[in-house]
Amino acid sequence: MEPDDNKALVRRFYAEIDAGNIDAMDELVAEDYLDHNPPFPGLSAGREGLKEAFLVFLKATPGRHEIDDQLAEGDKVVTRLTASGRHEGDLPGPLPATGAELRETAVAIHRVEDGKIVEHWSNRDDLGLMQQLGVIHMPGA
Repeated sequence: MEPDDNKALVRRFYAEIDAGNIDAMDELVAEDYLDHNPPFPGLSAGREGLKEAFLVFLKATPGRHEIDDQLAEGDKVVTRLTASGRHEGDLPGPLPATGAELRETAVAIHRVEDGKIVEHWSNRDDLGLMQQLGVIHMPGA
């Protein structure tokens, strides 16, 4: 696939997640998908773990992903994005629902092979998210 095709694949990946279409992951993501930065421990391996994570997020923090920038070269797509939603359900940790509006920025790298996402790395603003959830308080705040 060409870099523009890979970018379109990643854009569709986020659009399907935002639509709650977790079954689309069977078409878009390889079964042996490798997430180098899973959002929390205890997830199954591969594509099934990805589905588990997104089901948790869809229930606990319904919202959307906004793609701010996207670059592609070879088999990799780099996406700078902002995820937003409302904390309506419990998150693993445990982090009980707060009702807070959440906004988290991230940079994600997806590797594409044979038309499917096979690998993922990310750098998320988890500190900012924990502040929004009230888990971490900054000195003087």
